[in-house]
Amino acid sequence: MSEAERLHRHLVGQQGSRRSLNTPALVLDLDMLDRNIAEMAGFAKAHKVNLRPHSKTHKSADIARRQIAAGALGVCCAKLGEAEALAEQGIESLHITSPVVTPQAIDRLVALNGKVKDLMVVVDHPANVEALAAAAAKAGKPLTVIVDIDPGIHRTGVATPEGVVELVRKVVGLKSLKYAGVQFYCGRHQHIEDFAERKAAIEERTDYLKGILARLEAAGLKPAIVTGSGTGTHFIDAKLGVFTELQVGSYVFMDHEYNVCDLRGLDKPTFEQALQIDARVVSANTPGMATVDAGLKAMATEKGPPPILKGAVEGSTTRFMGDEHLAVIAPEGKAVPGLAEQVILVPPHCDPTVNLYESYHVVKGDTLVDIWPVTARGRSR
Repeated sequence: MSEAERLHRHLVGQQGSRRSLNTPALVLDLDMLDRNIAEMAGFAKAHKVNLRPHSKTHKSADIARRQIAAGALGVCCAKLGEAEALAEQGIESLHITSPVVTPQAIDRLVALNGKVKDLMVVVDHPANVEALAAAAAKAGKPLTVIVDIDPGIHRTGVATPEGVVELVRKVVGLKSLKYAGVQFYCGRHQHIEDFAERKAAIEERTDYLKGILARLEAAGLKPAIVTGSGTGTHFIDAKLGVFTELQVGSYVFMDHEYNVCDLRGLDKPTFEQALQIDARVVSANTPGMATVDAGLKAMATEKGPPPILKGAVEGSTTRFMGDEHLAVIAPEGKAVPGLAEQVILVPPHCDPTVNLYESYHVVKGDTLVDIWPVTARGRSR
């Protein structure tokens, strides 16, 4: 039994039970989550593009099932361990978006391929292609691969158009591999705050991708799948019409990093901040400042301290005060929340924040309605 289950299962269904949670607690507003899922599903349907949401955001079989029920083809996983964890909970359509290269990991990959209905994995190097082909041949079931194209980040992916064509040709020549398409993820473009600037940058990168796709088609290697995009560029990518599927992830939660971005050029948020951190004031002895129990260990911190969603006067700010503590600072002349009062925070960056918690506390309004495990928490191997 998880700690969250032990401490909070008895609160499920009790009116106002959110206020009785032990803190810090990772909280998920169910109505907001479902509206976010429905909004992206409706958008994809209207633009005739498939959805393959990225589970690295939520690491949750419960959320993956909701996305698939709303029309998603399946989900993406950043790591093999995430894919294994979701498969253990019945998620059968999985795409691993990072290369799997070591002998021990390849053994696990082909074992997973034998268990699930639909598995894909990216490749970006001929040596990896050969290793995967040998393992799949030995296992007796073809392995579906997607060729990863470097969009200029130099993190993963084939670095040149010529190299892409050569690698696809190599994949096609191996009977134990099935060539399904290409992947192109412009990660560093996702958080450009200004819509026009983001649009111009993505249009330039899309022109580069179009050139590669033209080369592949000319060589008789046209990809059936062109997968990529993300929450930050989904609107622009769908309008450009090159991707066949979108790997959107953070839209289900909307952390602060994404919420400051103008996602659709409307100068207003498209999705709701469904993921929240409940904290409590544990000390309030300094005028104008209170200390809550959610510090550096309660959230990802590389994007700075969290905004306050609820529980403090407008204009209040936060400052990290160590591993366990966060200062809530009121505007001059205003009162801070009192001892033991609830303060609700917005995670600065959702994906690594989720990985710090074992469970989601699922709420409707102020009532705890369920506790969901973070299925793939820590499954980063």
